[in-house]
Amino acid sequence: MVQNILAFILVFGIIVIIHEWGHFYFAKRAGILVREFSVGFGPKLFHHRKGETTYTVRLLPVGGYVRMAGFEEEADLRPGMPVQLTVNTDNVVTKIDSQTENNTMDTIPLEVSDFDFDDQLFIRGRVGMETEEKTYSVHREALLVEKDGTILQIAPRDRQFQSASLINRMLTNFAGPLNNFILAIVAFTLLAFIQGGVISQEPLIGNVQEDSPAALANLEEGDRVLSIDGEDIESWNQMVLLIQDSPNETLNLTIEKTDGEVIEESIEPYSAEVDGNEIGRIGIEVYFDESLSSMLTYGFTETYTIIIQIFTVLGSFFTGGFSVDQLGGPVAIYATTEAVVQAGAIGIISWIGFLSVNLGIMNLLPIPALDGGKLLLNIIEGIRKKPLSQEKEGYITLIGVLFLFILMILVTWNDIRTFFF
Repeated sequence: MVQNILAFILVFGIIVIIHEWGHFYFAKRAGILVREFSVGFGPKLFHHRKGETTYTVRLLPVGGYVRMAGFEEEADLRPGMPVQLTVNTDNVVTKIDSQTENNTMDTIPLEVSDFDFDDQLFIRGRVGMETEEKTYSVHREALLVEKDGTILQIAPRDRQFQSASLINRMLTNFAGPLNNFILAIVAFTLLAFIQGGVISQEPLIGNVQEDSPAALANLEEGDRVLSIDGEDIESWNQMVLLIQDSPNETLNLTIEKTDGEVIEESIEPYSAEVDGNEIGRIGIEVYFDESLSSMLTYGFTETYTIIIQIFTVLGSFFTGGFSVDQLGGPVAIYATTEAVVQAGAIGIISWIGFLSVNLGIMNLLPIPALDGGKLLLNIIEGIRKKPLSQEKEGYITLIGVLFLFILMILVTWNDIRTFFF
């Protein structure tokens, strides 16, 4: 149980950190102030400030976020809120602390009445027991301590997300999914080298069992099946399906031997019962390719294969109807992690690659609040030559959040019923 939980946190944590680091890197590159880099949601467990960014670990390890300065977030201040101000020798505010218990002789107690950290950079309010309000200039790199102790830096308008160029905003939005695809490629490539090779999807003969139909037909490891009963064979799966559909039937195979010779062989698959179904088998295993080229390209080919599979499933939503059974959330991921852990490091690395591709594709869907939805708004802005109003974009984002929230509830409940009842 504990092992499964730790594996789940490890796998999900790696995927989320790599995803959010993509947003983080391109935001910083574009001059956007990244206030917080968080792993997890909910109450803060740990935080560390370095440079302009506060790095936090939060209680619920089911995601993460990069908190960029911009109109999508507001300072954690309200009129009437008491704060403690720290000023420099020029009487300019360098720190605003909303944790009033941190009152010291070096700070100024202020009841906030107004502030502007975007353009005019000021904070106004009553100091202590005074009746008249006082206005303080705020340094453009002043720190804001939130009620939970998280230390953030204020962001003048030129450091905010919407002030960056359109291309930089698009790159920032796309960088998260891009990093997921890169992580998957690295994971599958590493997997190939750990295994010492990869399972080939080409119609090649692997290990041949003794006294099997394949052995009696003189098939050898490395032979390539060119056709079966006149049908050209392009892949291992196509070959296996044809053999499975033909128990106790004679099949005519065209074989290319390892020395280049092409021969014809007749094979009769024997009948085997699997899950109550009768299928044909000839006693061969999948070919294991140990070449360096196959291991170097496996990360790309496997990632591409998974992407095609995901789009096939997504396409079936439109052709065969939407079904929650085809989706899985954190509960399904956790439930599957148990089998992954039993496979050891190879299983975990493969699981990281598979989930990373899925997260990348899901985030690119044109749904408001997801990276794909943000990219769609960027494209619309590029066509219109001006962005949507903040109010309209806010409404669109809210609709996306509600949709995702409802979908997450449905998926989670379906996962609970499937795996625990």
